[in-house]
Amino acid sequence: MSVWFVTGASRGLGAEIVREALSRGRQVVAAVRDAEAARKEFQDAGGELLVVTLDVTDERQAHEAVTQAVKRFGRIDVLVNNAGRGLLGAVEEASDSAVRAVFDVNVFGLLNVNRAVLPVLRGQRSGHVINIGSVGGFTQGGPGMGIYGATKFAIEGLSESMRIELAPLGVSVTVVEPGAFRTDFLDDSSLRAAEDVIDDYAKTAGAIRDTVSERNHTQPGDPARAASVIVNLASVPEPPLRIQLGADAVSRVEAKIQFVQYELDMWREASVSTNYRNGAEDA
Repeated sequence: MSVWFVTGASRGLGAEIVREALSRGRQVVAAVRDAEAARKEFQDAGGELLVVTLDVTDERQAHEAVTQAVKRFGRIDVLVNNAGRGLLGAVEEASDSAVRAVFDVNVFGLLNVNRAVLPVLRGQRSGHVINIGSVGGFTQGGPGMGIYGATKFAIEGLSESMRIELAPLGVSVTVVEPGAFRTDFLDDSSLRAAEDVIDDYAKTAGAIRDTVSERNHTQPGDPARAASVIVNLASVPEPPLRIQLGADAVSRVEAKIQFVQYELDMWREASVSTNYRNGAEDA
C-alpha cells in the first residue's frame, strides 16, 4: 500500500487528490495549515489518513510533519507539492514584500518540503515527486500574472534538474501544468492583488484584475478529474516529466512551442553567428 504526502491538502485540487488517493486504498498524509478544518473535511477517512500541521514556509514544521508521517505509516511513496498562492498585478505594481510572499510559498516552501521528504525517498531508493506547477509556468499566464508565473517557471526548472538528479536513485519527478480549474484559486484567500495600481497598465493587467470575479468558479477544468489523472501518474512505469491538464493548457503549450520554433528559425543565423570562427578567436 503506497503512502501519499500532499501539501495544501485542505481544499481545491489538494483536497481532491486526498479524496482520490483514499478512494483507491492509499494511505495519505494531508499536510495543511489548519489541521482541525482538514479533519472535519475528511472526517470519514479513518485510520488511512494522517492530518499534520504544515506551513510550508517553516522548514522545521516540514521536518516534523515528515517524521510524523514515517512514524505512522513507515514510509512515503509519493510527494505532491500542491501548496501555493497567487499574486495579481503588473510586474511593476508588485511590491517587494508581496513578491517575496509568493516566492516563499510557491518556491522556497516547495524546497523546504523537498528537503524534508527526499531523504526518505532516497533511503528507500523509490518514490515519486509530483510538483504542481501551472501551464502559466511554461507559457506565462498573460498580463497581471507575471510574478505568479515566475514562481511556476522556477518549479519547471527545479523539476527538470530534480528528475535528472533523482533518476539514478529510483525516484521519479513530474511537474503538472494545470490550466484553469474550478477551485477557489481566484478567491481572495488564494489570489492576492497588488496594492499599487498604475493607470498605464489599465488595458493589460488592470483588465485582468477587473474580470477575475466574473471568471471565478466558472473555469472549465474539473478538479476531481484532474486528481484522478494525478493519482494515476504514480502507477505509470515511466511517468512523464511534465503533463498538461485541461484542453486550455494543451492549446497554450502547443501555441508556445510553435512561437518558440518560429523565433528560433527567424533568428537562427544571428544566434549561431556568435561562435568563434574555425575554433580561433577573431582579431
